Amino acid sequence: MIIEVIAIRTEDIVMAAAGGADRIELVTSIAEGGLTPSAGLIEAAVKASSLPVNVMVRPHSQSFCYSESDMSIMLRDIEIIRNAGATGIVVGALNAEGEVDTGQLERFIHAADGLDITFHRAFDEVRDQHVALRVLTQYPAISRILTSGGTLPASQATKQLRELQVASLPLGINIMGGYGLNGDNISNFVKETRVPEVHFGSGVRHNGSYNEAIDVGRIARIRTILQEEL
Repeated sequence: MIIEVIAIRTEDIVMAAAGGADRIELVTSIAEGGLTPSAGLIEAAVKASSLPVNVMVRPHSQSFCYSESDMSIMLRDIEIIRNAGATGIVVGALNAEGEVDTGQLERFIHAADGLDITFHRAFDEVRDQHVALRVLTQYPAISRILTSGGTLPASQATKQLRELQVASLPLGINIMGGYGLNGDNISNFVKETRVPEVHFGSGVRHNGSYNEAIDVGRIARIRTILQEEL
């Protein structure tokens, strides 16, 4: 079971590693759902620990439909991320019809040039998640989909996530559950969905707040719970 933790500072990465996290999602502007961090932060994050660091590629929070100007920025950001030595990128794009924008996605994949790729929670705004899943599995470069199964917290969409997990098994792509997960609900969540990866934000911070530091004990508790479930 893979535990991914959102980091917004290098100190977060050190704490996440100490608690037993397996991977970092590096972002800025976490209150907006996560935007692309600065080049300086990316470089520092890569040096902060041996944990894999996947970096958000999202220039703004207005939508997941991107203009050509947006695309130019995002492709340059991917180049910076790759040159900084990060493990991967977290990205997604939709068209006006609520479908995966395959043209833009293919440009991201080409720019990533072998980096690990997560398709992020833009997936939760698609018109049909099962159709989108089949589209994304056409691209072997995409390792996983981060999803809560819709617009509600993941713990309230376990049936949909279980369906996505079952559908993904023969297709070579992982479903990573995220949004609203914490030490109190993770046991039931994993039992009901059987997803192989889980993603945590405020649920592993002091007082459950993004304004607080990462709580090593909360991550360690989740790790213990998951070990008991496997």
